[in-house]
Amino acid sequence: MYQFRYSVGPWNVHAGADSYGPATRAEITLEEKFARFKALGFDAVQFHDDDAVPNLNDLTEEEIKAEARRVKGLLDKYDLKAEFVAPRLWMDPHTIDGGFTSTSEADRAFAMWRAYRSIDIARELGTDLIVLWLAREGTLCAEAKSPVTATKQLVEAINAMLRYDEHIRVCIEPKPNEPIDRSFCGTIGHVMAVSAATIDPKRVGANLESAHAVLAGLDPANEIGFALAFDKLFTVHMNDQNGIRYDQDKSFGVENLRQAFNQVKVLMENNYGARGEYVGLDVKAMRTTHDEDSYEHLKNSLAIFKAMEQKVKQYDYDYANRLIRERKFEQLEYYTVKLIMGV
Repeated sequence: MYQFRYSVGPWNVHAGADSYGPATRAEITLEEKFARFKALGFDAVQFHDDDAVPNLNDLTEEEIKAEARRVKGLLDKYDLKAEFVAPRLWMDPHTIDGGFTSTSEADRAFAMWRAYRSIDIARELGTDLIVLWLAREGTLCAEAKSPVTATKQLVEAINAMLRYDEHIRVCIEPKPNEPIDRSFCGTIGHVMAVSAATIDPKRVGANLESAHAVLAGLDPANEIGFALAFDKLFTVHMNDQNGIRYDQDKSFGVENLRQAFNQVKVLMENNYGARGEYVGLDVKAMRTTHDEDSYEHLKNSLAIFKAMEQKVKQYDYDYANRLIRERKFEQLEYYTVKLIMGV
């Protein structure tokens, strides 16, 4: 049976600062993170553009490429791959009103510059996947932007990226809110529509994050399945979420094991990963975590995901299908929960 490969981003090991308080742990260098990622069993690293090339706004295009090549050397040193590169548009002063959908033409041009540089970085790191988390592509004031115009701007931005490099794939990570109030692309369904409107829909797909689906009031496994049905699931971000509130990025499965089980189940049933896709984590350590435990949330998430793999392998499909035919759904639910509990 196909074995999953796993990826993680450098931002998943962080110093603990949040909107309401300062850092609680020491910073860790990129190379230290790579070494620990490999030791924990990860196969690839996810990057924002400035994870790979800090302060890239101040560098020339050739300097950006040179720094990316240096990071590629570190990846090779630890036998790691780059899974994707994502332009970090939401943290820049140019993008306080969004990037691709900003009301400022100059700021929209800056967003495209960062997108093109992300593609350059991706080439140097050896990946063809560009992830777009459209963090500020929406509006805080309902009347500030036309949703029609903004959606067309988003499509054209993706078209421009596809034209810039005919080999790259663009992967949209939808989220319904936070930090923006009204998102223009909040669910997998929105991603499918945007993809269909581009010049090369086969190269535009989705990154489903568990917590983002919960924030939209949707079931993560169903969102995964929807993308799989259209052959659009380019990657996933596995984590957990305690209700419809701010994005928590909790360790996978710690809030809802049955929901975690069904996410793994739909991935395994549809042979996700057989074409090189990764199971990505996007999980954060609690602020109270001590320095020596900076990687515990990654270890726990991997362990829970792999435990759910084993549960899926133990799932009695013949028995389950008989219950489905007989519409004995109470028994099916009880069987599933007992399997997960190991009783």
